Amino acid sequence: MSGSFLGTMPVQERHRFDPTALERYLRDRVEGFSGPLAIEQFRGGQSNPTYLVRGRGARYVLRAKPGPAAKLLPSAHAVEREFRVIAALGKAGIPVPRAYCLCEDEAVIGRSFFVMEYVEGRVLWEPALPGMNPTERAAIYDETNRVLALLHQVDYQGAGLADFGRPGNYLARQIARWSRQYRASETEEIAAMDRLIAWLPQNVPAEEASAVVHGDYRLDNLIFHPREPRVLAILDWELSTLGDPLADFSYQCLAWHIPPGQFRGIAGLDLSALGIPDEPHYIAAYCARTGRQVIAHWDFYLAYNLFRIAAILQGVMKRALEGIASSEQALEAGRRAKPLAELGWRYAEKAIKSGG
Repeated sequence: MSGSFLGTMPVQERHRFDPTALERYLRDRVEGFSGPLAIEQFRGGQSNPTYLVRGRGARYVLRAKPGPAAKLLPSAHAVEREFRVIAALGKAGIPVPRAYCLCEDEAVIGRSFFVMEYVEGRVLWEPALPGMNPTERAAIYDETNRVLALLHQVDYQGAGLADFGRPGNYLARQIARWSRQYRASETEEIAAMDRLIAWLPQNVPAEEASAVVHGDYRLDNLIFHPREPRVLAILDWELSTLGDPLADFSYQCLAWHIPPGQFRGIAGLDLSALGIPDEPHYIAAYCARTGRQVIAHWDFYLAYNLFRIAAILQGVMKRALEGIASSEQALEAGRRAKPLAELGWRYAEKAIKSGG
């Protein structure tokens, strides 16, 4: 059901827990729940193991921290934050799964977890949207743009999220955070990452606003209606906080700069023939929806986001080498850190040459 997941499998040994304990817990906290329950694990998902929980006549999704053996990086795997933001945004009219319950008592199944609605719909894995006609592709991209603009205009104070992050200075804090995370999980020397770690903090643009940012907004983290170009749910809120909406938006725009097959990209494709907007038109649509004229420092934002992805993938690599990653594809994903860092440095060089 999620962009991070592809089908289910039996629960892996290192991610198992006592289903009887979970059934007892849910019976008291989820209205209408009844057992017996059956549990499968979603394939994929590089960070938090995620499970399909079947009760009598209903399906649920459980997101948990990795098992007790995992050595968690600082601030990673924050399922508590995911639950909080989903619950708040659902009340604010943002398409998210219904949040049922959060359990921070690790005595229940051995780790913190939350349970949310299972949303039936389409997950669009390939950004080129094979099998669709140009009109359908255009509608999917326009809806993706609309929903992100809607998220960035949520009154986060009114939604009860005023303390969900620290407004302002977002980029500087994120660069520092991911630099630390990268160093904590470094397995090889990547010269481009060293350059980005040195350059990015010295060139942070002034931030114009704070908003709820998703942190990993892309097509395959959305569930679309089975037949309509309509988003039913945004998934995978682990990286969400209050921050610079332009950092969030430019992250999604990386697809226009990454070739197909490398990291969900559409660079080099005949977008006009496909019906997919080019990047300038996509940016213009977002600006119109959010009341902006232009977005300055675009190359910086691209460099920053490629650096951040590389740092995340380096963490995936580290967990894969330690045997605790929650995905069979973790090692392969980790190997993408270096080429994405190198692409990030190329955009940094463009920013240096253009003076912005």
